[in-house]
Amino acid sequence: MATVALKTVRKVYAGGMEAVKGVELSVPDGALCVLVGPSGCGKSTLLRMIAGLEDITTGTIEIDGRVVNALEPAERDIAMVFQNYALYPHMSVYDNMAYGLRNRGTPKPEIERKVREAARMLELGSLLDRRPRQLSGGQRQRVAMGRAIVRDPKVFLFDEPLSNLDAKLRGQMRVEIRRLQRDLGVTSIYVTHDQLEAMTLADVLVVMNSGRIEQVGAPLDVYEEPATTFVASFIGAPPMNLLAPDRLSAVGAALEGVLPAGAVTVGIRPEDLGTPEMKPERGITFDVTIDVLEPVGAESYLYARIQDAPIVVRLPGRAAVPETGKLKVAAPFDKLHFFDADGKRVQADASAQKAAAGASRSSQRV
Repeated sequence: MATVALKTVRKVYAGGMEAVKGVELSVPDGALCVLVGPSGCGKSTLLRMIAGLEDITTGTIEIDGRVVNALEPAERDIAMVFQNYALYPHMSVYDNMAYGLRNRGTPKPEIERKVREAARMLELGSLLDRRPRQLSGGQRQRVAMGRAIVRDPKVFLFDEPLSNLDAKLRGQMRVEIRRLQRDLGVTSIYVTHDQLEAMTLADVLVVMNSGRIEQVGAPLDVYEEPATTFVASFIGAPPMNLLAPDRLSAVGAALEGVLPAGAVTVGIRPEDLGTPEMKPERGITFDVTIDVLEPVGAESYLYARIQDAPIVVRLPGRAAVPETGKLKVAAPFDKLHFFDADGKRVQADASAQKAAAGASRSSQRV
């Protein structure tokens, strides 16, 4: 196991395109750190620099306290799992898993022990004699993981390993990867563009955008207190509703005394909205114009508008709401998020919210 530290890491390609812009990151020993962001945000480039597959323009990368900038990939004591599996088609499962150990001159009895143990952990014991073409996508990914495990590295690196699998198999493999990482206790860095994958896997969640880190934290902390409008709109399905205060005021929301100084955007998660009966806590109420009610089983999504701004409300599956027309919705004061003109989080004034809640109670009594 090992810590991984990135200090002011930059990557500038020929022609001046800056893919990674001064990233600072510390990954604790034994943690599973997930880098998430849209395509082109620099997450895979960052992973490849950690692996030694991409040169660093400036900055330093440390693995277990040792600067590895000048070290070849084989000297960094890391193992990488790719999205395309990178298996040798002419070799058996056993030989694919043993390949790296043989190249390092590992004694045969040790190879046998390590491969058999990894195969047991990954439920590949009955498949060791098969070729990759005889395996399903999930089984191939397990073989790729097994090849990494037998090396007993200090750090695992995963580059979108589940992107080629169907939705059901991705869910199963997420569980397997998390279980395996916890059992082994190996520091791991995992790249994905899928925010659901990121939320379910991460100990440490790193949200990237345009070559920079937008926010680092525990998944639920990032979800509940997004640092920027980008994080708010990227993490969550459906994403947070981001609305101008004047639009909310125009449809009845009383924001006086609630809106912090400098706030130009109000954020509300779809699950924090509902009818006033569903959300009896003190807060704001306003009218929306219904576009579509989309039942998806245990819950329904109400797609609506405030003037021409879209808004999504997550409701119980059999919520008694109309499918067209107007609907009054509510959101508790303590579930409102605020952002400034630069898209950065503005902390709500708890005392102002408390006073607004008192005013709301008084108006309701009247």
